[in-house]
Amino acid sequence: MNTTAKPSVLFVCVHNAGRSQMAAAFLSNLSNGQIEVRSAGSQPANTVNPAAVAAMNEVGIDMSNEIPKILTTEAVKESDVVITMGCGDTCPIFPGKRYEDWKLEDPAGRGVDSVRPIRDEIRARIETLISELLPTR
Repeated sequence: MNTTAKPSVLFVCVHNAGRSQMAAAFLSNLSNGQIEVRSAGSQPANTVNPAAVAAMNEVGIDMSNEIPKILTTEAVKESDVVITMGCGDTCPIFPGKRYEDWKLEDPAGRGVDSVRPIRDEIRARIETLISELLPTR
């Protein structure tokens, strides 16, 4: 990894509307801008999941202006860490990248009560990821 540039992470999920958006929002928020954050999906939805937006609002993070984005080869190339969200999405594989698959329940079609535990698990994983990417923080 380039030591002068900040590390970059790409979160991938099919619709880029729930898990990957929550993960990106947590990473942006909790890393205080020290990590470059991207999220995308192979078949992006039209809007971010409203229950995910509501669940994140409860912890003080506003995702209401986020828009699901299409996964591009460029986004993968530009990222140091690529994390898929347990949804079977395939990413182009490039040497020298770190790939992880986080098995997480899909919040699609669920109310905010069902999304909270998914949100909390994502937050815990993001805190671990930050400690790995920014060990001297």
